[in-house]
Amino acid sequence: MDSERGIAWRAADSLGLREFLRVGLDEETPDHSTISRTRRLIDVETHRKVFLWVLGVIADRGLLKGKTVGVDATTLEANAAMRSIVRRDNGASYDGFLTGLARQSGIETPTREDLARIDRKRKKKTSNQEWMSPSDPDARIAKMKDGTTHLAHKAEHAVDMESGAVIAVTLQPADQGDTTTIQETLAETAQNLAHLIEREAEKAPDQEPQLSGEPLAEIVCDKGYHSNDTVLKVQRAPARSYIPEPKRPRRNWAGKADEQKAVYANRRRVQGNYGKRLLKKRGELIERSFAHCYETGAMRRVYLRGHETVLKRQLIHVGAFNLSLIFRQTLGAGTPRELRNRPSRLIFVILWSSSALQVNSAAFTSTSRFPERPTKIPQCHRGPTCHR
Repeated sequence: MDSERGIAWRAADSLGLREFLRVGLDEETPDHSTISRTRRLIDVETHRKVFLWVLGVIADRGLLKGKTVGVDATTLEANAAMRSIVRRDNGASYDGFLTGLARQSGIETPTREDLARIDRKRKKKTSNQEWMSPSDPDARIAKMKDGTTHLAHKAEHAVDMESGAVIAVTLQPADQGDTTTIQETLAETAQNLAHLIEREAEKAPDQEPQLSGEPLAEIVCDKGYHSNDTVLKVQRAPARSYIPEPKRPRRNWAGKADEQKAVYANRRRVQGNYGKRLLKKRGELIERSFAHCYETGAMRRVYLRGHETVLKRQLIHVGAFNLSLIFRQTLGAGTPRELRNRPSRLIFVILWSSSALQVNSAAFTSTSRFPERPTKIPQCHRGPTCHR
């Protein structure tokens, strides 16, 4: 469900959700305004505690290790239109700004064609340093994966590479690069893992720990996160980085001995067999979390405004994805649709097996009904004693 109205309608329409929420058939479900107001009254820290509680539940099931962590980011389209952006300095709209440029060029009453022509000739048309959205100041102008330009937010996940659980999720400005946003995400990941390790030590001090004794020992990213500063900070953490290096010209390492050592060590690890397996697994697990949370979970286009409000829903959304790992471990299916399709797959396998057995039995019966006749060897006319 992509909006509060859709959630409210679904809760009122589904008998299963009514039973889960303990709402009788003769009772009214909460309205969409009630959902929005409840989320607004609960602060972000409470949502983070709920997310940490879910991490503790999956850690007790052995679904969280925390030794090898993969990091990646994606963009979420904001609830703001590009045509509504205004100047940061004077608050002028985009059309008003183009009209002022047209009058400066000598056109007193510009038409839409004149404004479009002036806009085409401009360089660096929409910069986040000059333009902003009055309805959502936290949104930034960014290019989406399909090549279009929208106001957007940047969501970044830190995923456990053994189970696929999302250890930390952050929401940051969409105009910041990966080498900048990874610092906050790794700090959030380290804080969550430290909380879980302390919780496990207090809850079961005599049992074997489920979490790894080396948290954040390995960090796996794509080539967008590669930089001298990032690799060096990971090495000083201390941790081992597996970040592919983009194609670059010959480097000048004068006065950068530490950066050179860190980059070369990262390059050797990436080119090894273990590094190649980690990078392949990174694309599988992190993209799965994006697909479940934002594509199937209908959060690729958010209908909320402000980083704080979007982050509240994002924490609960990703926490629900982590809970699906328990269903996948228990039932063999992580989503209701997958669980629903499993009986049909089982029936198909049974029918296919029975039909194959019938075909094999029919072939065997036809072969046994008409046995092969023995070949009659012709004898010579001179008699059986002839050796001809």
